[in-house]
Amino acid sequence: MKTFQCSHCQSLVFFNDLICLNCQHSLGFDPCSLTLLAMTPVSQGSAEDNTQTIGSSGLWQVAGDASTEQASPAGAFRFCRNHTDHRACNFLVAEDDPEGYCVSCRQTRVIPNLDMPGNLQRWATIEHAKRRLFYTLAKLGLEEAVSGGGGLRTPAYEFLEDIPGEIPVMTGHDDGLITINIAEADDAERTRRRVDLHEPYRTLLGHLRHEVGHYFWDQFFLNDPQAIHDFREIFGDETLDYGQALQQHYQQPRGDWQSAYVSSYATSHPWEDWAETWAHYLHLIDLLETAANYQMAFTLKSPYGPISVRCLDPYAAMAGLATPQDADAPPSAGLIELLNQGMGVSLVLNSLNRSLGQEDAYPFALTTPVLHKLGFIHEIVQRKRSESCAI
Repeated sequence: MKTFQCSHCQSLVFFNDLICLNCQHSLGFDPCSLTLLAMTPVSQGSAEDNTQTIGSSGLWQVAGDASTEQASPAGAFRFCRNHTDHRACNFLVAEDDPEGYCVSCRQTRVIPNLDMPGNLQRWATIEHAKRRLFYTLAKLGLEEAVSGGGGLRTPAYEFLEDIPGEIPVMTGHDDGLITINIAEADDAERTRRRVDLHEPYRTLLGHLRHEVGHYFWDQFFLNDPQAIHDFREIFGDETLDYGQALQQHYQQPRGDWQSAYVSSYATSHPWEDWAETWAHYLHLIDLLETAANYQMAFTLKSPYGPISVRCLDPYAAMAGLATPQDADAPPSAGLIELLNQGMGVSLVLNSLNRSLGQEDAYPFALTTPVLHKLGFIHEIVQRKRSESCAI
């Protein structure tokens, strides 16, 4: 994800910040323009006593800097109700929007009992990760609140807690509903599960990206025979018994998964291969946007001499990528360049982590078959993005 500048003082601010530490303005994220803005309360005037009450209306406006040419959204806004009630969101809601919650928080259908110790922080952590997912989907043209729809529905979310004596909450997706066990927001519990399940990588944001991959599989492939045919050519036959496939995976996981899959879990079933590869597509796109925003450049040694890399903004690069007409064609040169840059950034990141005594941040190597699957996902995203822009 990119970094932002305060619209008032131009200081560096970040996506989830509530206040600019330099000028002390409240910060609000506008989900329509995808910008983080310094906000100031709208003054409520009184004609009778010629007085003004600051902020009594609950409305806010952009506190822009007149000395810059930065365009700022006009009009008045409200903060999301989860901001005013819990300081757990910084998204803005337009004044004329009848909803009290922002476009991200209103997707959450059920939240845990916030009176239970620790649940408020766990829930807020999950909502923060979901807003990061919202940003990426919006940039890809897959978030209907920003793109205008394009025939894609919005997923719904339930964030639930385990209750003693009841069936444990299972993280997963079912017909447009994504369920996350809030225990995944607890670092110690998530690490325990990662070790128990022999997973090299397990993050809260990764869970959301994986599950939304299942959601978009339904959106992209159901009721589209040609799309299903193309999917099966690359990922396999999804009509294989899902429960039996998972049981077989947990009993005897494949040892050769690195040759053609992005993870061991991806070998269990074509649906999981898609969702795991989809999650990594989002990982790499977000990683590369961050690197490009910092104007990251580095040099790698190779048998052919030093290779210099300057990271490209993936969304800017996508605008110039042509989508191959043949679904079986390899990824375009532009996409291969982006993926190679993403892997280069992950190499630098992993090396820095090792220098600090930490494990690899991205412990994966992408083989040619995985790159081909990523290319397939990219082509579909580009096609859906074009369709949403045309509506």
